Amino acid sequence: MRYLEVEYTERIAVVKLNRKSKNAFNTKFAREVFDTLLEIRDSEKVRGLVVTSTSDKFFSIGFDVSQLYSADRREFERFFRSFSDMCYTLYTFPKPTVAAITGHAVAGGCILALCCDYRFMAERGYIGLNEVRLGVPIPLLAYLVLNQIVGDRYASEIAYSGELYTPQQALEMKLIDGIFSINELLAKSVEKAEKLAELPGKAFQAIKQNRTRMVEKEYSEHFEEDMLSFIEFWFSEEAREMLKKVIKYF
Repeated sequence: MRYLEVEYTERIAVVKLNRKSKNAFNTKFAREVFDTLLEIRDSEKVRGLVVTSTSDKFFSIGFDVSQLYSADRREFERFFRSFSDMCYTLYTFPKPTVAAITGHAVAGGCILALCCDYRFMAERGYIGLNEVRLGVPIPLLAYLVLNQIVGDRYASEIAYSGELYTPQQALEMKLIDGIFSINELLAKSVEKAEKLAELPGKAFQAIKQNRTRMVEKEYSEHFEEDMLSFIEFWFSEEAREMLKKVIKYF
């Protein structure tokens, strides 16, 4: 069973998340997105990418806590690596990327959106990183990218509070780049990707590499220790209690 729908315009690939209604990530889902990103990255015909959802209520609710809660450490590490590979590949994608956020983008769903060059959001839904409220830290890559996008003051507030924000609040914090009606969202996102795709591709790629280089360096140097730390938190007694309470939402 595939969890993605992929459509193409003349130059843009549109990847639609389609795992049940909430697009919660397990290992298989993350690997499918990762593999699809590699295919699109290596395609000479595709000049840009839009990531969106088939649901008009959820972009992605993040980690599939209902499955991952019962995973052992080896299984969870396999998931964490797969999710991280997916996000890193999207963040370093050499072509223009736009997230068309159809609805709620929470925790891992927000991280996925952050890894795109631009984020457009529908008029309804919430977005944010609520990891602290579940007793776990924000993964290193996510925090580095968040800080790069919104700056230290807003990044600290978003990370420390674990709050979820309305589209208007997110726009004011520069967490997203635009708000559109649900009927306009995909078209506006593709339009943005198309406009960027008109630029010389190699020059765009070089500029993007300059923008991502420092984040890539720090992430690569500290990924293993960050992953081991996250796993320890995930299996801590405090996180176990908090995660157990939210399983019903998945």
